[in-house]
Amino acid sequence: MACKWISQETFDAVVQENIAEFDMEPEEALNEAIQQFESQGVDLTNIIKAVRKQNEECEAAPSHDILLFGDQCKQSMAHRYLAGQKAAYPVVLEAWKQCEGDRETLLNALYAMSSLTDGQPDLLERVGEELLLRALENHSKDPEVTLLAIRLARHVCLKHEQNRQNLVKAGILRHLTQAISYHGTDPDVVCEACSALRIMTLDDDIRVPFGHAHDHAKMIVLEHAGLKLLIEAAKGFTDNSIVLSELCSTVARLCVRNEFCQDVVDLGGLNFMLALLADCIDHQELVKQVLSAIRAVAGNDDVKDAIVNSGGTDLIVLAMTRHLSNAQICDQGCAALAMLALRKPENCKVIMEGGGALAALQAMKVHPKDSSVQKQACMVIRNLVSRTRDFSQPILEMGAESLILQARCAHKDCDDVAKAALRDLGCKVELRELWTGQKGSLVH
Repeated sequence: MACKWISQETFDAVVQENIAEFDMEPEEALNEAIQQFESQGVDLTNIIKAVRKQNEECEAAPSHDILLFGDQCKQSMAHRYLAGQKAAYPVVLEAWKQCEGDRETLLNALYAMSSLTDGQPDLLERVGEELLLRALENHSKDPEVTLLAIRLARHVCLKHEQNRQNLVKAGILRHLTQAISYHGTDPDVVCEACSALRIMTLDDDIRVPFGHAHDHAKMIVLEHAGLKLLIEAAKGFTDNSIVLSELCSTVARLCVRNEFCQDVVDLGGLNFMLALLADCIDHQELVKQVLSAIRAVAGNDDVKDAIVNSGGTDLIVLAMTRHLSNAQICDQGCAALAMLALRKPENCKVIMEGGGALAALQAMKVHPKDSSVQKQACMVIRNLVSRTRDFSQPILEMGAESLILQARCAHKDCDDVAKAALRDLGCKVELRELWTGQKGSLVH
């Protein structure tokens, strides 16, 4: 892998994704992003290694202060900048409308609009939506215009359900998938389009009771052949772990139905991902995303068997063992093993023989403060023994009981699964009667 460069925006996006999707603390998310990119041979010399600030609505700030205002760091200046954004938006929009046919003006307008709406998606209005869609329609073969237009779409849809729904109704999904089809050899366009597609499948706007994330994922697959498109695109980037990570992450987001999981297998996606896991085992971010995708497609019971029969469990255990210090890989690895073991005694035997239980317990030892790792590891143990009690004693001899008890005490969200694991292992479990809301004291 040759030395690579990334933009500040790409770095910041990965940090924010670590916070949003993996519930990491800001400092932990920052360190994880640095480690991910450096492990992929990315030169971070010119990258500001800091977490972008959050505003009161918990949205990412427009950019790092140093990039926006040089040495400016006063809060009053930050407020002035946000006010300037709102004032500048209609000016840029009007200039765009007046000179829409000029490519250079269009590029400048898209760049400005993208910067203005980053963290401020409410700025987008109907006229802006129409101009965005026309740019994608009229310049679909222009990679630079396409890249900036998709970036704008991504900015205005993140944590904004109404913008998402409006743009989907207006046909944005066709443009996003078409961009990958037309520019399948351009890594920047492919990555940007993948990121935008994933955003269309998020339910991250706290202002609405529920979104259309599931429906959007179905539309991408059924109406725009999204899975086939992504799997085919991946074959053109076998030496680019960054693009492959984006593609695998997007595949995982689209596997929302049983038949979609099977489609991944039928399209050759499973074999491709397992080969990636074997060949790129040292690229941590790619390993994490492949494990996430394997976990997603394993929601289908037939696909579970296909993964196990293809040697997937050994690769998962190898990835966890190789990157035991990486909490996210341990988390995704445990989640994948737990899914493969669910309702599948024969798979449980393969996982046990391949060291899956030991790998899960080692992850618990190394990451005692990570509630997600603890929870997923407990799920592995529980699923392994729930239908195959013969595995209980060997797992107990590995020290499972004390680790699960520690997880239960340290993490409230682990209580139910930890209790289930202990029960199925045959351990004594303290059962607490839940308050029913009726008068009278609880029986002790």
